[in-house]
Amino acid sequence: MNEQQNPNWERQVLENLLQAGLKEQRKTRNWKIFFRFVGFAWLFLLLAILVSWRSAGNVEAVSSGPHTALVDLRGVIAAGGDVDADTVIEGLRNAFKDKQTKGVVLRINSPGGSPVQAGQVADEIKRLRKLNPTTPLYVVVDDICASGGYYVAAAADKIFVDKASMVGSIGVLMDGFGFTGAMEKLGVERRLITAGENKGFLDPFSPQSPAQLEIAHKMLDEVHQQFIKVVREGRGKRLKETPDMFSGLVWSGEKSVELGLADGFATVDKLAREVIKAEEIVDFTPRDDWTQRFARTLGASAGAQLASQFTLSLK
Repeated sequence: MNEQQNPNWERQVLENLLQAGLKEQRKTRNWKIFFRFVGFAWLFLLLAILVSWRSAGNVEAVSSGPHTALVDLRGVIAAGGDVDADTVIEGLRNAFKDKQTKGVVLRINSPGGSPVQAGQVADEIKRLRKLNPTTPLYVVVDDICASGGYYVAAAADKIFVDKASMVGSIGVLMDGFGFTGAMEKLGVERRLITAGENKGFLDPFSPQSPAQLEIAHKMLDEVHQQFIKVVREGRGKRLKETPDMFSGLVWSGEKSVELGLADGFATVDKLAREVIKAEEIVDFTPRDDWTQRFARTLGASAGAQLASQFTLSLK
């Protein structure tokens, strides 16, 4: 009966079959394109990684004769960040290992950062100086060498600045925010359940605890005293202490020389030419390629998620 009502039914069935076949072919073609794209992407990534492995750590090959070795420390000092202890230490070790190095210059432009990272670099500087007593290590300050940056600089043989550089900030801080007032206005209730009376230490969504504040101040004072000890040991008799020297204040480069926080005025070029007596400058600063920067960013992001609710820093 349907065949009599629609004499073209065979043609429609064939057209439907053809359309279904075409759709299936398009799907197959699209999947092939997708998998080819993924394959090329992986191949490109592998080639980039291989190139970065071959090019990484090749700074020593640049040396052709007696030279001044340069290592840059630029930015906030933080684990997994643009400037961390591992990166700076790698550059310093390579600089000292090169037999043509006549002196090492650590050029600092940093507002500070992690006391742990700064301490690791300072300790490594002391170790390398003991292993290489005839190779001096000097610091040259660009715009700023404050807090954790100065913690590192204090371990050097001498510190050179520009008269307008910012130097010092010998102090420690712990920063955060408190939201209890805003929560009360919004009618939001904080429900914090802990096992251990100090597990919610300085929780920003809870009222400040006098007992926990006292603990925090003691911890800050302890790290501050460690910082002061490093500065006194590094600067020795050159330091002209004043009542506010360790208060967290920052001084100009000119004033820092007067106070004994720095030794004089010089650029990297001047230092290489007139003090180290090796005008050729070889840069030993490790340079991350884009794959390493991407991995470092992922690591830093993951670390931030796992970090505690307060930050202790020299900045």
